[in-house]
Amino acid sequence: MSAQTPSKRLTIRDIAAMRRRGEAVAMLTAYDATMAALVDMSGADMILVGDSLGNVVLGHETTLPVTLDDMIRHAAAVKRGSQRALLVCDLPFGAVTDPDTTLVNAMRVLKETGVEAVKIEGGLAMVPVVEKLVAHGIAVVAHIGLTPQHVHQMGGYYMHGKDEASAARLRAEALALEAAGAFAIVLECVTPALAAEITHSLTIPTIGIGSGKDCAGQVLVINDLIGLNITPPPSFAKPRADVASVIRTAVGDYVAETKTKRGPIPLVLRAD
Repeated sequence: MSAQTPSKRLTIRDIAAMRRRGEAVAMLTAYDATMAALVDMSGADMILVGDSLGNVVLGHETTLPVTLDDMIRHAAAVKRGSQRALLVCDLPFGAVTDPDTTLVNAMRVLKETGVEAVKIEGGLAMVPVVEKLVAHGIAVVAHIGLTPQHVHQMGGYYMHGKDEASAARLRAEALALEAAGAFAIVLECVTPALAAEITHSLTIPTIGIGSGKDCAGQVLVINDLIGLNITPPPSFAKPRADVASVIRTAVGDYVAETKTKRGPIPLVLRAD
């Protein structure tokens, strides 16, 4: 797709049709208008304005400090930069509590950003929340497995579904969230075998991240995909480029050229 060819924006019906056809859903994060435009031009089906911006843009150790205002500001920028991809905005930590409060926050996101959907982390406890939002016309992506907003409660980042109790809980969560009206479910760091099983048990697409190749789609943090990081990416993310190296080289060349070409600037002393 070229930048000069405007395209009709995808809808949740298009995503559902992809699932029925067995066509994989390609999803990436973006946090600003320029990156959104580049991701959009490259053919991504969905763009997630993730609260991962807390880690990769704002410099926090976790996603917990990210605010609703942060999400709205970045999601609005992504909307301005994109034309085709269906846009999903994370509801950050603290914005998803009881169904009524979450509804108010989700409505604010849609009104102030123009995105098409919101994403909510959590399992069975989120079923009433999803039902409430869907009943009021809000499209919802669910998110189970490793849910970074619950990192302290979970005790860190690790693979989920390894034991039968965990696997049974994830199966039940996925079915309940589909029944509640979620149009897609992110499976993060779920064992590949279980992720495949859950995928085949649902009619809505699963979007995997660190959960093997058999999900109905995949999502990655754009910085991990293009190598725009200071620290190594997660083990499941295989960078396709080394953008950080390109930036370091370009800036280093600029700094060296600026300092060598100009030479020393004479100091002119003024008489008092």
